[in-house]
Amino acid sequence: MARNLFAIRRSLFASLLAFAATAVAPAQAQDWPQRPVKLLVPFAAGGNIDVMGRLAAQRLSEALGQQFIVENRVGGNGIIATEAVARAPADGYTLLWASTSVIAIFPAITKVPYDPVKDFAPISLFSTSPQVLVVNPKVPAKTVGEFVAYVKAQPVKLSYAGGGGPGSASNLLMSLFLKRAALEMQNVSYRGTAPAMTDLIAGHIPTMFAPISEVLPQARGGNVRMLAVSSGTRAQQAPDVPTIAESGYPGFHAVSWTGLVAPAGTPKPIVDRIAGELARAMKDATFVEQLHKNGVDPADPNPAEFATFIGKEIALWGEAVKIAGVTLQ
Repeated sequence: MARNLFAIRRSLFASLLAFAATAVAPAQAQDWPQRPVKLLVPFAAGGNIDVMGRLAAQRLSEALGQQFIVENRVGGNGIIATEAVARAPADGYTLLWASTSVIAIFPAITKVPYDPVKDFAPISLFSTSPQVLVVNPKVPAKTVGEFVAYVKAQPVKLSYAGGGGPGSASNLLMSLFLKRAALEMQNVSYRGTAPAMTDLIAGHIPTMFAPISEVLPQARGGNVRMLAVSSGTRAQQAPDVPTIAESGYPGFHAVSWTGLVAPAGTPKPIVDRIAGELARAMKDATFVEQLHKNGVDPADPNPAEFATFIGKEIALWGEAVKIAGVTLQ
């Protein structure tokens, strides 16, 4: 009898502890943030990913009355910062400015010390940006169809520039496109988009995929010709340029993106509060204009839809990595 009574008391005590824990979490979430929030950006300051993170941090600082401090924690192709957030306390005070590479590309290329799905709570898909299939103006093709015919007619394989190396979005996008178009071309890797673009303009390389923000100035100057954008819909920055999907390859849709994630287990009220503030920002015409000036389109800060989006991105870029045959040891 005494033993049964002891078991009942122990069970009751455990239940009370569990109830207390669940009661404290919402209260803490309601009071959040009570101190500055750290926003880790996995790449160097000054790049487009960093700029997007700083715009979001400034907006959240103003809206929530606490500083969102951007910390550029560079190293390991973004893996160091991403792992740090995966291992951080799930209290809303350490967040990751995520991107295509650290969530969808690198985990498909090499073993990473985090799970891009299980270790994070998606908060907000912040921005998307298509890449553009461009050619040197001396290439006679003015449409995707003409480009495919031009490449197939060459007696020797043509080359394309892989700006940023084998695992870059530009290179992987070309691999996806070549597979869909049944084309064979030779990859020439460059350390970044800028040197690749220089050789494209000079005529040393006939074609490449490149971020729209870097293509537009060159296209306006007549240095390159834009054939199509990689997104599923036309880019607002270049509405006259068709998509690859509408150029004969339905379903083709791939973009670079940035977004905000937290450590897995971060209380839902905190996640929803951040997403709500960013959703309000996306309705601010001045804020949206800032995004457009940086060559990106505003996205949908909905945590559930962002989670679905991440799943699709992991599948898409995983396929691209397999097609390209990219591996890192």
